[in-house]
Amino acid sequence: MPASRASIETVIALFAGEGYAHAEPAILQPADVFLDLSGEDIRRRIFMTQDADGRDWCLRPEYTIPVALDHIASGKTEPAAYAYAGPVFRMRSGEPGEFLQAGIESFGRDDFTAADAEIMALTIEATAMLGLAEPRIVMGDVAVLGALLDGLAVPQGARRRLVRAVVQGKGTDAVDALDPPTAEGEAAHAGLLKALEGQDPKAARAFVEDVLSIAGISTVGGRSAADIAERFLARAAERENPVNGDVKALLARVLAVSGDPDAASASLRALADQASLDIGRQLDAFDERTGFLAARGVDIGAIRFSAGFARNLDYYTGFIFELHDSARGDGKPVAGGGRYDNVLGRLGASRPIPAVGASLWLDRLTGDAA
Repeated sequence: MPASRASIETVIALFAGEGYAHAEPAILQPADVFLDLSGEDIRRRIFMTQDADGRDWCLRPEYTIPVALDHIASGKTEPAAYAYAGPVFRMRSGEPGEFLQAGIESFGRDDFTAADAEIMALTIEATAMLGLAEPRIVMGDVAVLGALLDGLAVPQGARRRLVRAVVQGKGTDAVDALDPPTAEGEAAHAGLLKALEGQDPKAARAFVEDVLSIAGISTVGGRSAADIAERFLARAAERENPVNGDVKALLARVLAVSGDPDAASASLRALADQASLDIGRQLDAFDERTGFLAARGVDIGAIRFSAGFARNLDYYTGFIFELHDSARGDGKPVAGGGRYDNVLGRLGASRPIPAVGASLWLDRLTGDAA
């Protein structure tokens, strides 16, 4: 039996034993949902075609979104858990464009921390069954970072830049992104930005939309006039209230927090207390998840939490993790996942559906090409 088929059967059997139903969504998928969720950048990495009506389709670049779409279409209202394993198609530098992916998705559970721990523990168990006995485990928590940014009242524009820098792996240097950009063309907008300073937000928004309308501009780069107006308002607000040095210093200390989950939690609590920020609810959930992981037999000391670790933060809303094989020299993860509570709503679900899941790159774990 080829190793790829054996690995698929191994992980599906493991997940089925934990109550995850086998899902096999169609290989051909509507491209617009991936572009909407992941941005136009993904267009360069997916295999696309058009139907007779001009609608864009693509070969399945991953499983999570197709599984979520099928779940929404089923109309199920009870919690559901799915497992999958099979080929996906995405252009990757130095690796085959067709490769094998496996994973699990859990929808609708309200015991968030227990569900998180289950997903992570099963992912670790699956990689062990495929031969990775001692993975390097990295974990982060988007909810904790978000609560800190909320408590510090970081403006949306600065927040977006910081998050982008964190995703790019800039660590503590990400705080440099909090400073307003000096992009080319800023001078051309200076008059408009000055006119917006101190105005009532509703009146200012209407003013910008009127200016764009007079100029005959309805959309730019896919953004509506209202979206553009919001960007101008955010920029004007930053000019009036730039992020101060104390906030930057605190966030740099937060992003430097690293260690096992228990030690990291203690450090984050201490920093929040010093700054009089209430993130107790998020850190209580953090500690509860750690307890559930320990109860499932995960070695907590083997997990490295890093406040500066991030995956796609436009996608994830809570804890995130990756597993790495130290024998690989490319630094690419062999598995990863996390909580993404907003995705099913963005895909058209009629009600909020909590979601958490993980994927395994079987070719990286077994050395097989698809």
